Amino acid sequence: MRKKELYEHVLAYFEHTMDATETELHFSNPFELLVAVVLSAQCTDKRINQVTPRLFADFPVPEAMAATTPEVIYDYIKSVSYPNNKSKHLVGLAKMLVERFDGEVPSTLEELTQLPGVGRKTANVIQAVAFGKAALAVDTHVFRVSHRLGLVPQRCTTPYSVEVELKKHIPEQLVASSHYWLLLHGRYTCLARKPKCDKCGLRDVCKSCMG
Repeated sequence: MRKKELYEHVLAYFEHTMDATETELHFSNPFELLVAVVLSAQCTDKRINQVTPRLFADFPVPEAMAATTPEVIYDYIKSVSYPNNKSKHLVGLAKMLVERFDGEVPSTLEELTQLPGVGRKTANVIQAVAFGKAALAVDTHVFRVSHRLGLVPQRCTTPYSVEVELKKHIPEQLVASSHYWLLLHGRYTCLARKPKCDKCGLRDVCKSCMG
């Protein structure tokens, strides 16, 4: 199967079988999304959704979070992974939002990645979800599924190279949705250690299944 046909087949399958094309993190505005995504690094969305309601209630805007300390924030997020670093990142990014961006979350990759704790993957999530841009965040699930399905060649060994390759073949209007399709497929079907190949509708075209 040609690369173009493979992409069309995979995207059509996801489009017809998946309803969810949004993050499973709970948020109500760009600032809350930013905080939740920073917290979610190497942690489950379920755990983050348990932590953020109290955090958002007490620190609903950047100004409030910028006025506190990492030690205070730590108490709210101590059950997530790497709470020491993340509490510092949250206070730091809140201060930068207030000082440089008038308390508003910026919408460009260049500005977002200036914020403490915000790398390219996080910035792409914010761009796609908060601002509707054609950005594709490559996390561990997207990276794994893209390689197993043969959407990207083995020489794509970094998240950035995978992002570039995927965006070359995915129609712009499907880029943001594709992130969640690949992510959710990896989270619930194409698992890292024991992929559920018998329940996968893509096994007939999967490079990994075909050996």
